[in-house]
Amino acid sequence: MVEPIDPEKMTGAQKAAVFLLAMGEAYAGKIMGRMNDREIRDIAFEMSKIDFISPEMLEAVSIDFVERFEGESKMVVEGGSFLKNVISGNLDSDKAEAIFNDVENRKRALPFVWSRDVNIATLAGYIEGEHPQTIAMVLAHMPAEIASEILMFVPDDKKGDIALRVARLGQISEDVVRDVDRALKNELSGAVGPGGKAGGLQVLVDIINGVDKATEDVVMEFVEEDSAEMANDIRNMMFVFEDMVSIDDRAMREILKKVEGQQLTYALKTATDDMKDKIFSNLSQRAGEMLKDDLDTMGPVRLAEVEEAQQAIVRAAKELEADGTIALGGKGKDDVLV
Repeated sequence: MVEPIDPEKMTGAQKAAVFLLAMGEAYAGKIMGRMNDREIRDIAFEMSKIDFISPEMLEAVSIDFVERFEGESKMVVEGGSFLKNVISGNLDSDKAEAIFNDVENRKRALPFVWSRDVNIATLAGYIEGEHPQTIAMVLAHMPAEIASEILMFVPDDKKGDIALRVARLGQISEDVVRDVDRALKNELSGAVGPGGKAGGLQVLVDIINGVDKATEDVVMEFVEEDSAEMANDIRNMMFVFEDMVSIDDRAMREILKKVEGQQLTYALKTATDDMKDKIFSNLSQRAGEMLKDDLDTMGPVRLAEVEEAQQAIVRAAKELEADGTIALGGKGKDDVLV
């Protein structure tokens, strides 16, 4: 049986999967009939991993729904059979078979997926004593947001070395990955997962994008000393403050809701004209005028404070992306389904 999804870390696809499972096959079939193939594949994949829905999961998706099930400790569901009935009954046989095959292939290719349901500090404690190459391999195969949290627990004198090993990690034997996955999972009494993939720059960038500024600085300093070219490549691939100029206006407004006034003022001190226009166009007239007044009257500010304010806004954006509220995309990334 798969452990329940953390209600506070549910992605958009996971929320949709829980909602459709809770609403029943007939309703789910009608909704899926209006989705495109990519949406069906992503939601079908999440549905296939769900064995039961806890009240906390329901509350995260719909307060009204959880009230109807108040008092239940969990709602038992058969995600696999539910999925098969819904897709088979609403799509032609070739398309249905393609989606089933895609779900199975993706399930086999997801080692360490159980790490989402394990206490990060505990997991980091077990991994910390391993050889740096083993840690790099584990981080490269974990969900990026989990790998980011674990990297922040790693001692500073090891972070850079491990980061470089992630970037230079080649193709790993599926059997090796599966053995490490199984051993670590058994040690922690976790849930499920097999698979095999490579590391590389994009894997490292995804991890760095989720760490705090202190960890990012330690890693980038180490990488810079070892390979200035690699450090430059990483910076070019990372999502940074100025990259937000390309996100849609709805996402920008969601981000601005989470930003403090002083942070925004500081962040715009060194911003490009395009970035300033993006911000002002998504503020009310009154808020925009107040921000312009603050910028005009603001004296010299330390560059470190400006960079910290910009980083805080980027972190707010990433948190909204992680919970499925917005899609960032960005350098070196595919579009995100929300």
